[in-house]
Amino acid sequence: MPSTPSLSRSEAVPGDLPTVDDIRAAAERLKGKAVLTPLLESPALNKRLGGRLLVKAETLQRTGSFKFRGAYNALVQFDQRQRRAGVVTWSSGNHAQGVAAAAELLGIPATIVMPADAPAIKIANTKSYGAEVVLYDRYKEIREEVGGKIARERGATIVAPYDDARVIAGQGTAGLEIAAQAKALGAELDAVIVCCGGGGLTAGCATAIAAESPDTEVFIVEPEGFDDTRRSLIAGERVSNDPGARSICDALLAPTPGVLTFAINRRLVTAGYAVSDVEVRRAMATAFSDLKLVVEPGGAAALTAVLSGKFPIAGKTVAVTASGGNVDRETFAAALAQT
Repeated sequence: MPSTPSLSRSEAVPGDLPTVDDIRAAAERLKGKAVLTPLLESPALNKRLGGRLLVKAETLQRTGSFKFRGAYNALVQFDQRQRRAGVVTWSSGNHAQGVAAAAELLGIPATIVMPADAPAIKIANTKSYGAEVVLYDRYKEIREEVGGKIARERGATIVAPYDDARVIAGQGTAGLEIAAQAKALGAELDAVIVCCGGGGLTAGCATAIAAESPDTEVFIVEPEGFDDTRRSLIAGERVSNDPGARSICDALLAPTPGVLTFAINRRLVTAGYAVSDVEVRRAMATAFSDLKLVVEPGGAAALTAVLSGKFPIAGKTVAVTASGGNVDRETFAAALAQT
């Protein structure tokens, strides 16, 4: 069965939560390591939508997704004992690659627990950074238990994909950049829309946007069947997804919002949207044709909400995250063929 964290801690104590100062400190650590990704727009796309759409191209980030930001910010703070013993994490692929790449840069042994059905490109890329990959069945095994056992046996440190204050702070550097880049373009943002899995990118960006652009609303987008954060925001407490749900958005299949991430997102996120696989494929094709970006299914979720009309942007200025570009050829070809 898939992993379902306990719902007993629906709130985190404030001391657990990263602040904008933590995000600014992360930005300093990431200088010269992470890519300052562009905030792109297409005049033709703006004309069709009737508004101004700015796309944060984290597809061009080191390892092909925003995940490198949080991974490096966490690992660079390891002490010498932790560095010798190594790091363990679990991920469908993007956090896996981020941790593996950061560990390679810092000389830290890395073990990554990945689902056996993760995209082949993500498994191959993770191994290419020198990490050990341990595969598991996401429908029968609990990844936290697999990773926890390895960490205990080796004395290694776990860096969770999203429920880690250092990871959240690192992801929040994308939000700092969005605010600064929009200002440089003379754009006053009405909204920032973020792809959401466990909620780490959302929580970091929402914290940064609240400080740097307080009049800007933050929204999240998830795949249909995996809209646990959207439903949790409505319920006022963390809820889980149906274990039988399926989606092509492999990067956004967290079963339940994180404890830390939801404590932030319930305060700073206005609302959420759910998008279908069909709509996601269309958005991937549009990103390719209009923005010249290769975006993976999960990475296209925020863009999908705008292009599908679920979040109308007529008369507005909106930034969305294109959070990752690690997609198998077959999946990408199918997206292009659909339209």
